[in-house]
Amino acid sequence: MIVLLTDFGFSEYVGVMKGVIYHLHKAARIVDLCHDISPQSVIEASWILKNNYTYFPIGAVFCCVVDPGVGTERKALGVKTADYTFVAPDNGLLWETLKEQRILDIRVIPVPDDASHTFHGRDVFAKAAATIDQGHFDTLEPTTRELKQLELYLNGRVGMVVRIDRFGNIITNLPSEGKTEYWVDVKGYRSRMVFSPNYDVAPDDELFLIKGSCKTLEISLKNGSANERLTLKTGQRIEIA
Repeated sequence: MIVLLTDFGFSEYVGVMKGVIYHLHKAARIVDLCHDISPQSVIEASWILKNNYTYFPIGAVFCCVVDPGVGTERKALGVKTADYTFVAPDNGLLWETLKEQRILDIRVIPVPDDASHTFHGRDVFAKAAATIDQGHFDTLEPTTRELKQLELYLNGRVGMVVRIDRFGNIITNLPSEGKTEYWVDVKGYRSRMVFSPNYDVAPDDELFLIKGSCKTLEISLKNGSANERLTLKTGQRIEIA
């Protein structure tokens, strides 16, 4: 099974990647994890991968293409762990996920001379994923020990905005403390927010906190977009205490 994670949205780029995979590996099974990552948001991709990879069968190959450094000298990597295999640019996208895994091997994926300077998803990563899913990880380039780190900042009650979802929910990496209300401090905004156990009982027309599916706090607005009010961006520091 090949699992795709990109920031390509509803574009031809996803379809072409699938075409390349099927061209090389007609028996492949392809699953879309997510394609609506905010453009070039490695932090968001890291968060989504970290919180969702374990829901897939052992042996799955994750093809992750959020690649603001495409066409540069950044490496393309294949990483084999005890349970899964990942292919991605070496830009920190894999770091948080690999911290939880037992790494067996890290290989450099060769970039062909004729590869596009803007679309390694098609010319590098899709091909590598197809090759690996057929059991040929060892055909990649020699091993490397180098891996770029990207820590999702968390220090006490100060963390990060790690995703703004399509509903406008502002997702953080800060765990709930079981309180009924919290102080929220972000980008010059400071206010108390109540915690709601679900959307139905949340206050109308008022920002509130809820524990999301990743078991961290999210700022939400019932029947509306919290981020239309706060206009935050992924990567911003936030304190919820």
